[in-house]
Amino acid sequence: MDVKTGFFYLFSVVLLFAAFRVITARNPVHAVLYLMLAFSQASAVWLLLQAEFLAIVLVLVYLGAVMVLFLFVVMMLDLNIDSLRQGFWKHFPLAALVGVVIALEMAYVLMGGFRQLPAAAQAAASQVSNTKALGILLYTEYLYPVQIAAVILVVAMIAAIALTLRARKDTKFVHVDDQVKVKARDRMALVKLAATQPPQAPASPATPAEGAPAAAAEKKA
Repeated sequence: MDVKTGFFYLFSVVLLFAAFRVITARNPVHAVLYLMLAFSQASAVWLLLQAEFLAIVLVLVYLGAVMVLFLFVVMMLDLNIDSLRQGFWKHFPLAALVGVVIALEMAYVLMGGFRQLPAAAQAAASQVSNTKALGILLYTEYLYPVQIAAVILVVAMIAAIALTLRARKDTKFVHVDDQVKVKARDRMALVKLAATQPPQAPASPATPAEGAPAAAAEKKA
């Protein structure tokens, strides 16, 4: 086994592990991080297949933009994990059936794509770079699928923005228009009050012990 085959098995094992952890992780944030790891390993496999353009696009678009956006959206949604886990085993048979159907379809398509190309097609492909050949296919034969995928991505982006802009009861904010329209005289009100003095305690009457000597002096006079 050469070095290239060894790297292929290494990247494939990590890719399968990360994909398995995406659907088994209990924390949505951890699932997104495992998905980013899976994309990075898939990009490495593309590099081994000499598809440099696809590998760079996978890193820049998905890891650099889409998955980071998903990560921030998942963190901002404040999802309740316990409520998401309810009814898991109830819907598991249907989910397993859908997964098996998707796996069979992918296997059928991939097995058909592994067939050897004719010699004329191989010679024509060797004269064109990967980027140019991919651009020709995308904007000629696969033009409508590309446009449909673009519309789906736009709808997903709008839905993600709408979910993050929902009203929350524990959030306090002030409208920018109200802040701009406010004036200095509206911020503080001056109230004129009359001057007041602290009340004086009333004079207490003299006690009998204190008044007796004064009365005796008056009698002697």
